Amino acid sequence: MTVGDLIDRLSACDRSTPLRLAMNPFFPMAHRAAQIVEALDEKQKPVVYLAEGWDEDSQLGPLPPKAAVALTWQAPVLAPPRRPRRSACPIGGQ
Repeated sequence: MTVGDLIDRLSACDRSTPLRLAMNPFFPMAHRAAQIVEALDEKQKPVVYLAEGWDEDSQLGPLPPKAAVALTWQAPVLAPPRRPRRSACPIGGQ
């Protein structure tokens, strides 16, 4: 993804919506985005980093399940199939 791709995708969003980072697909967590930094990568090509803040509350907790499913980090969880109910009366009883 390029900076232009990110701008295009974000331009469709409400500008007042908080920006969060989703991290670690194996233990999905939400983080508060706080900084944008331009630097050079190992091949001396420009790259932009979006980083979380330094505050203790920058990690917001587990990623909401719907977000993890939308990112395909987790499979949708379906309710187990319904089983026939058991009777409280013994077999043959009243």
